[in-house]
Amino acid sequence: MRHHTLLTRASLLTSAVFSLYAVPAFAQDSSSPEAESANEGEIVVTARRREENLIDVPIAITAISGQQLSDKGAMDITVLAETVPNVTLESSRATNSTLSAFIRGVGQQDPVSGFEQGVGIYLDDVYLNRPQAAVLDIYDVERIEVLRGPQGTLYGRNTVGGAVKYVTRRLDNRAHLNLRATYGSFNQTDGVISFSAPMGDTGLRFGGALARLKRDGFGTNLTTGLDNYDKNLFAGRGTIEFHGTGIFARLSGDYTHDKSDPRGGHRFIPGMVSGTPVLANVYDTQGGLNFPKQDVKAWGLSLFLEGEPTDWLTVRSISAYRKDDSLTPIDFDALPAQDVDVPGIYRNRQFSQEVQALVSTDKFNGLIGFYYLDASALTQFDVRLFVQYPSPTLLTAYTSADIRTETMAGFADFTYDFTDQLSLSVGGRYTWDRRDGDVLRQFYLGGGSPVFGGAGIPFGGPLTNVHGNKTFTKFTPKASLSFKPNSDTTLYASYSQGFKGGGFDPRGVGANAPVGTTQAEYLSFKPEKVNSYEVGYKANLFDRRIYIATAAFWMDYTDVQIPGAVACTAGGFTTFCGVVSNAGKARMRGFELETRVKLIDSDTGKLTFSGSLGYVDAKYLNYVTVVAGAPLDVAQYRHVQNTPAWSGSASLDFTMPVGDGRLNAGLGMSFKSKTYQFEIANPYIDQPGYQLFDASLVYHAPGNTWSLGVYGKNLTDEHIKTSGYSYMAVNPTTGVLNAPLTSTLGKEGVLSAFYGNPRQVFVTGTLSF
Repeated sequence: MRHHTLLTRASLLTSAVFSLYAVPAFAQDSSSPEAESANEGEIVVTARRREENLIDVPIAITAISGQQLSDKGAMDITVLAETVPNVTLESSRATNSTLSAFIRGVGQQDPVSGFEQGVGIYLDDVYLNRPQAAVLDIYDVERIEVLRGPQGTLYGRNTVGGAVKYVTRRLDNRAHLNLRATYGSFNQTDGVISFSAPMGDTGLRFGGALARLKRDGFGTNLTTGLDNYDKNLFAGRGTIEFHGTGIFARLSGDYTHDKSDPRGGHRFIPGMVSGTPVLANVYDTQGGLNFPKQDVKAWGLSLFLEGEPTDWLTVRSISAYRKDDSLTPIDFDALPAQDVDVPGIYRNRQFSQEVQALVSTDKFNGLIGFYYLDASALTQFDVRLFVQYPSPTLLTAYTSADIRTETMAGFADFTYDFTDQLSLSVGGRYTWDRRDGDVLRQFYLGGGSPVFGGAGIPFGGPLTNVHGNKTFTKFTPKASLSFKPNSDTTLYASYSQGFKGGGFDPRGVGANAPVGTTQAEYLSFKPEKVNSYEVGYKANLFDRRIYIATAAFWMDYTDVQIPGAVACTAGGFTTFCGVVSNAGKARMRGFELETRVKLIDSDTGKLTFSGSLGYVDAKYLNYVTVVAGAPLDVAQYRHVQNTPAWSGSASLDFTMPVGDGRLNAGLGMSFKSKTYQFEIANPYIDQPGYQLFDASLVYHAPGNTWSLGVYGKNLTDEHIKTSGYSYMAVNPTTGVLNAPLTSTLGKEGVLSAFYGNPRQVFVTGTLSF
């Protein structure tokens, strides 16, 4: 009923806004051949919610066209982290579709309700509030934009690190039918059909895309017989657009169903009781948990309206509803026995409404807007452990965390051109953010909880029984000064602030709250804030043969939210407890460089070099934890997770005419330095520095009527650790693992990692009508 009421209100608001005008506004179709061949500085982006050339935007931004992604054989948005500096995008542990995202050292990898992302993910300007189902597969895409640094003014809360914008194509006034088929390593079998057509001269256009993406596993679960790291996904999108004399309207829907098997980790140590040996293949696993059956479903609807009542005013409305449900079995110790098994459920809902008014005159550009979000995130899970009571039995800690978010924000951004060369932008956003949390934690003895079909008997009273709410408000300003000595050069300096709201730790044990502290206070944590300072330079040089973009930044990060889970004692038993702290302060400083150089540009062929380099010195200045019952600053022993100091890429792309068609050949390399998976260093799960090599060879027939390409990914077959679990005893101050290794959770010990894709070779063919 609540969402129905909100949709009704949104409809009324939208109707009121769009009764003000009768003249349409149309965006440039950047999917045209001319746009695809444009210089870097001429790429049109919407980072500031208006169309601008990439080179004119005073933001560190990378824009990659759909054609570029296709030529490289890109599969999903995690591939962006290979070429965009200071960016980490990874599938999160047990599923293919949950995203861990970090930009410039700011992000979040914990997917449970209560914790929110530090990098905003946007699908056609609709914010995805949860990380589940946020690993977007690449098909039917116009471009993807990656904005680095806080984007709080125009994109709101939880963009403290930056934002990733996935932009699908607008429909033109011709009928199209496109087919794409792929076959490759591990029996990869993908098929995509996309189509669009106008409905006569009514101004209506419709289109859609269907995708079937399937691949065998890179390994096998030797206990259940299931594939490990397989892919089994159905997806679709549909669009109806109206291009008329009074309004541009776009109604879009998308659906994804991921039926892939659960991913299991690779153990680094033999079983500490059973002696089960370490497996030779890092993609094999032995976890015995397979309930609930892994299943991820997500869908969404959005309505975009845009128009121009005058030549200087544009108004927009963006309404959206999204829902996703994930069932997942997580076997922490990756062994057959029922111990440290965590069956989980994630159910997320969100409704959002945004309205904007944009003003554009000869010297002034401005935007005023309002944003509303109503969202709920329910996480339910068992933590099943064998305990001695008084004989060995199964102890289950069941947790249900229902976290609801209501957010309203007003924002404005204004740019004034003092001269043709000098301009000033100022803006700000005021956010009102309310979090309501209902958290229940209950022991069951002798089996699992009833939610997951277990026969356990409730044991004792609830360890956590919280019904709390918190309200947070924040004004986040921004300002930038741009200087353009000529049309091909931009220099800028900027200040921006990011904000991420506080909340409730869904894993916390309320019974452990100190005397005089309520459970809600004990489980709550504060907002975090980032102040960012940046200078940048963008230019097309030497008759536009060279494009270069550089940025240097300094970020002061305060009240950093550090979610975690450790072994603890609750109700007299050792179990699994959340530990969330606003650790204190961190500092990130560094630089980024991106370039594109036309080495050869002639009628017989074109050779282009593309490169990127990123450096971030991320360091905790203050990190307070409790050691021996007293607070202690351990900053010198802690690391900023998922943030390699160095990252970069280099590629050569050669295009030559072959008959009336063209042949594209590409060779690329990307690298990252050492990556810490968590704040505490761990020699088993941390990833040393590495390099990846890719190659592609693609023939495009005349008129792009068909193409055939062969692609190679990770050609040297590197095994890259992307995440992991560790529940082994450490020195509480230094974080160094105890010797000998000692388990803190589960009798066999938990020390395992998950890996990125191994070498893959595949062939892709396309047909266009």
